[in-house]
Amino acid sequence: MLHLPKLAMGALVATALSIGAASAQTVLRSSDTHPDGYPTVEAVKRFGELVAERTDGRYSVEVFHSAQLGEEADTIEQTRFGVIDLNRVSLGPFNGLVPETKIPSLPYIFRSVEHMRKVMDGEIGDEILAAFEPHGLIGLAFYDGGARSFYNSEKPIASIDDLSGLKFRVMQSDVFVDMVEALGADATPMPYGEVYSAIETGVIDGAENNWPSYETSGHAEVAKYYSLDQHLIVPEVLVMSKTTWDTISPEDQEIIRQAAKDSVPYQRELWDAQEEKSREAVIAAGSEITEVDKAPFIAAMEPIYEKYADTPELKDLVARIQAVE
Repeated sequence: MLHLPKLAMGALVATALSIGAASAQTVLRSSDTHPDGYPTVEAVKRFGELVAERTDGRYSVEVFHSAQLGEEADTIEQTRFGVIDLNRVSLGPFNGLVPETKIPSLPYIFRSVEHMRKVMDGEIGDEILAAFEPHGLIGLAFYDGGARSFYNSEKPIASIDDLSGLKFRVMQSDVFVDMVEALGADATPMPYGEVYSAIETGVIDGAENNWPSYETSGHAEVAKYYSLDQHLIVPEVLVMSKTTWDTISPEDQEIIRQAAKDSVPYQRELWDAQEEKSREAVIAAGSEITEVDKAPFIAAMEPIYEKYADTPELKDLVARIQAVE
């Protein structure tokens, strides 16, 4: 056994402790349910590179993709309590916690992806990001989650009447459930990972999602009818634990905020390319794509807006979003 002088041993222990402390201070753990290579995962990696570069290595980001740290509902709670430092989540799961997130999650609130980007990049987006703070989170930036449309294994959907009696999986969000039921279909909340087998075995007829999810999940194999109603264009959000945030200097907080904003164009570039690639892939594999007259779908959403835009502040937020040209 090697015997070291007490002073040398003390120096080694002190060095080990200082290395451990530095590591604990600098590595920020970030969660994402999507697989490695997915546009949001790659955008958070880019964000981490910018943070490391601009803080001279004082902070770095380690991305735990593929739901390694848990599904979104679980990771939101862990982030609020500081167990996870950063989290990339769809706005849907925040609807019950941060009221302002209900509005960008409303069906047909955005006329197009371009309209969504303009709203979320501006003052309204910053206002919604700020609304996370009282709930133990710091909103940093919005990413694209694409336009969500219905797909099913039974028939093409060209009109609202075609939805009658069909069972669709939805995210575990009251807005999503109420939206599907207002359209005359049946909503079945279930975890994303169960959807393929549920369609294959006839437990549900279909689901709703964007082009990349429709393709990469394999859902196009069991539900070949994809209908372009684009009922939801729900942004994704990158949030940080306020517990972690409060340990960071104001100067580094500003660096982190700006790095998050600067990662957005990169995410959108990846997203647009992935969307086009996925669209071409499912069409080549035999999916049948149907255009939809959206007007009756939009008209059916009136009770949804009344229910969820239920305060003067939220009604005003709806009006301001719709007024953005």
